[in-house]
Amino acid sequence: MAERRRRRGTETRRPSLLWLFAALLIPPLKGVATIRIRDGHKVPATGAFILSPNHMSNIDPVVMGYAVWHAGRAPRFLAKASLFRIPVVGSLLHGIGQIPVERGGAARGALPLSAAKRLIEEGQGVIVYPEGSLTRDPDLWPMRGKTGAARLALELGLPVVPAAHWGVQGLMPVNSTRFTLSPRPSIDVVFGDPVDLADLGRVGDRAALNEATDRIMAAITRLEEGLRGETAPPERWDPSKHGQSETGRF
Repeated sequence: MAERRRRRGTETRRPSLLWLFAALLIPPLKGVATIRIRDGHKVPATGAFILSPNHMSNIDPVVMGYAVWHAGRAPRFLAKASLFRIPVVGSLLHGIGQIPVERGGAARGALPLSAAKRLIEEGQGVIVYPEGSLTRDPDLWPMRGKTGAARLALELGLPVVPAAHWGVQGLMPVNSTRFTLSPRPSIDVVFGDPVDLADLGRVGDRAALNEATDRIMAAITRLEEGLRGETAPPERWDPSKHGQSETGRF
């Protein structure tokens, strides 16, 4: 069943530029698709956290942003640092709390110290796609993950909340930027319990990062299986084994 929006927390009650974006984006989204959100109470009501969903369509950030807002928290994403240097665009991104990361060089994927401190001190959440790009799996299952979400979780000591959705491909097909409005698509979003990474320490080595990533991807896949009523392949799709290039900051 779809859930009522939780009336708690201050992020969605406090006036901000995000209110404007919510007012502009949510009504059209709800007008073109039926969105059902499950277990929104598993999104922490307060405090810093990382949300890690699957990624299959270019419309995913809008849908997940709505789901997080519905759960009572402000949606924040990692965005290319270069965007923040564009006049007006950069101000808007800062105004709605988005977080800059570098795309190349030694700082690739690094979260600025100021942003990390803000997440913790102000108890903010951030949405990180652990696959790093749209899934290449031909059946749209979560593919092999990158270590970005795991690295942030271990370095900052933050909980990772897995999430999954299914049906977004009916609104915007994979690798497309065009909407499909008929028949009216139905989208299901579900949140899971935090992934247990406590035994891996605060700052892990490569083995710890890989293990943490595997646990995060396994949690996302289990949620996806529940939404689809199917069992995922025993081995996650690895683009490098199929001659496919990968893009993404992590």
